[in-house]
Amino acid sequence: MLLELSIKNFAIIEKLTIPFEKGLTVFTGETGAGKSIIIDAIGLLVGGRGSSEFVRYGTNRAEIEGLFSVNLSHPIVEKTRDLGIDVEDDMLVLRRDITANGKSVCRINGKLVTLGILREIGQSLIDIHGQHEHQVLMQPEHHLSLLDAMAKEKLEQTLVEYRELYTRFNRISKKLKNLLENDQELAHRLDLLQYQSQEIEKANLEPGEDERLLEEKHKLVNGERLFKAIQDGYNSLYGDGKALDWVSQAQSYVEEAADIDSSLQSIQETVANCFYLLEEAAFSLRNEAEGTEFEPGRIDIVESRLNEITQLKRKYGSTVAEILDYAVKIDEEQQALLHKDDRIQDLEAEQKEVLKDLVVEAQALSAIRKQAADKLMNAVHQELKELYMDKTKFEIAWRENQSEKHQGLEINGEYFRFSDRGIDQIEFLLSTNPGEPLKPLAKVASGGEISRIMLAMKTIFSASQGVTSLIFDEVDTGVSGRVAQAIAEKILEISFNSQVFCITHLPQVAAMADHHLYISKSEENKRTYTKVEPLSDVKKVEEIARMISGVEMTELTKEHAKELLQQAQKIKTNT
Repeated sequence: MLLELSIKNFAIIEKLTIPFEKGLTVFTGETGAGKSIIIDAIGLLVGGRGSSEFVRYGTNRAEIEGLFSVNLSHPIVEKTRDLGIDVEDDMLVLRRDITANGKSVCRINGKLVTLGILREIGQSLIDIHGQHEHQVLMQPEHHLSLLDAMAKEKLEQTLVEYRELYTRFNRISKKLKNLLENDQELAHRLDLLQYQSQEIEKANLEPGEDERLLEEKHKLVNGERLFKAIQDGYNSLYGDGKALDWVSQAQSYVEEAADIDSSLQSIQETVANCFYLLEEAAFSLRNEAEGTEFEPGRIDIVESRLNEITQLKRKYGSTVAEILDYAVKIDEEQQALLHKDDRIQDLEAEQKEVLKDLVVEAQALSAIRKQAADKLMNAVHQELKELYMDKTKFEIAWRENQSEKHQGLEINGEYFRFSDRGIDQIEFLLSTNPGEPLKPLAKVASGGEISRIMLAMKTIFSASQGVTSLIFDEVDTGVSGRVAQAIAEKILEISFNSQVFCITHLPQVAAMADHHLYISKSEENKRTYTKVEPLSDVKKVEEIARMISGVEMTELTKEHAKELLQQAQKIKTNT
C-alpha cells in the first residue's frame, strides 16, 4: 500500500506531503482545487506519460516520490531483486523527476531505472481508474485478459506449456517457409555458401596460425638485433667477459668459508646453484646462436600469408578460430540446402506432431476459460444486482475456431487461429433492458452503467489481482440516489481487500470514508497553492453537508450528513 506521497513543484502544487493509511481514503473539495492533480502525480509516479507542462511555472523540475509497503510474497519483490534493487523492511520508494524540458529521471529505492521499469513496478502496485479508464471494458481485445484473471491459478501452468509449444511451432513453421519459398534465392544462397566454403578450405588454416605468424614476423624483422643480443649475452657469460669465471671463483671462496662456518652453508648452496644455472643459460645461448639461420625471402612468405588471413578475417571473422567456426556453420547450412526435400519432410513431420500437442493445450485453455466464464458471469450478475442493474444480462461471447480459411490452420475440418494466448476470442455482451438483444458493451451501456459494471468487475478481481492500491477518479459521475448509495457500498467493499483512494462528488461515497481528505487552494502573491487537510468528525459533517446542499449549508443538510455517516458506520460494523 501507499504509505506517503511527496509532491514538489507539480502543476499548482508547490510542496505537499500526504501520509496515507489502509482502507478507503476519500478526496473532496471544490472543482479546480487540485484533487485530480494529486491523482495525476500518482499516475506519473507509476510510469504515466510526462510533460514539461506538469512542472510548476518558474521552477526547474517537478519531483514526485512515493513510499510503498509491500508484502515479500508479492511477485514484484522478485522482479526488483532481479533488477538488483534491494527491498529493505518491506519498503519500496518510487521517485520521478520531470525537468522543465520534459525529460524524466526515475528511481526505485535510489537506483536509477528506465521509465519502462518504473511503469512495470508501479502499475503492479497501483491501479488507477478515471472517468475514461472504463474504456478497457469497451475494447474486446482486453476482455480475454480480464477473464484470465478469474482463472489465474488454474490457467497459469497450462498457459506456460501452451506458449512453449506455440513458440516451437512458429520456429518450425518459419524454417519450413524459408525452405518452401524463394527457390531462386536459395539457389543463390547455396552458390554463395559453396564459394565461401571453398575459399576457406583452400586457405588450409590452422588454429592460432595468425598469432604464430605475427610472432615469427616480429623475430624476422628484428633478426640482426636478436642475433647480436644472443651473442653478446653468451660472450658476457662465457666469452671475453668470463662472468662465469668470477662466479666460479666466488663459489670456491664461499665453499672454503662454509667449511669453517657451517652457518654459511646455505649461502654456499645458493652461489653453487647460481653458477650451474648461469652455465646452463650460457650453453643455451650458444646453441641458439649456432642454430639461428635467416632464410632468404621468409619474411615475404610470412607477410603474404598474413595478408591472406587478413582478407579472410574481413569476410568471415575477427580471428582464425571464428573463421573456422563459420566454415563449420556454413557447411551445415549447405548440407541442409542440398538435402532440402528431406529436411522439409522432417520439419513437416515435426510440425504435425507439435501441432497435435498445441491443439490439445489450446483446448485445455479453452476448457479452463469456459469454467471461469460461467463463474465470472454469475459473479457479475450478482454484483450488478447489488448495484440496481438486476435486469441486466451479461454474457461472454465465444468465438473460438471462427477463423476464416485463409487465416487459420485446418485440423479435422476446423480452422484454428492461434495466438500466444491460445485459440480463444471473446467479447463481453450486455443487455440493460428486458427484451433487448445482447450487444457489445460499448454499444449499449451509458457512462453511469459502465461505471457500475467496472465497479462490479473490480469487486470481483480486487482480491486476486495483487494490486495493493486502487484509485477511483470520479467514476461515480452521472449517478445519484440509491445507485449512488450502492456504488458507495461497493467501493467500500473493494477497500476490504485493497487500499482505495477515491475522488468523489457523491456524499454517499464520502460518508463511507475511513479517512477523509479535503483539498483546497488559495492565492498568495498572485500564485496559487494547494492544501490537503484531514477532516475531523465535525468537519466531515460540514463537508458532506456542503456536498448535499451544493451552495447553502443548512441545519437540515447537516442532519442529513450525520445520518449518512451513521448509516455508513452501521454498514462497516455489519460487514
